[in-house]
Amino acid sequence: QVQLVESGGGLVQAGGSLRLSCAASGNIFSINVMGWYRQAPGKQREMVATITNTLSTNYAGSVKGRFTISKDNAKNTVYMQMNSLKPEDTAVYYCNLLDDIGPHSRQSWGQGIQVTVSS
Repeated sequence: QVQLVESGGGLVQAGGSLRLSCAASGNIFSINVMGWYRQAPGKQREMVATITNTLSTNYAGSVKGRFTISKDNAKNTVYMQMNSLKPEDTAVYYCNLLDDIGPHSRQSWGQGIQVTVSS
């Protein structure tokens, strides 16, 4: 019912930058949170950054000061600027949306995009 289309991933050298984008479309109800998660080989999926409908943000400790999440409400799009990238940032990154549909919430996920940071 909700489509999340991610873009901006790729291969970069350590110390470089990337900007991820995620555009939401479809039957979207009241959005509570949009954010980014990632999963590296052999590890569980983890929260990287989130932003709420009131613009409160939360970051994983490993990315604080390097990543910045933002959103454009008119476009239902969330962004994540990633600076000073490290090899340990290498992972598949997933866009996430949480919205309210009646008495419960719904989670939507993007297809995932690869970010690879070389040494």
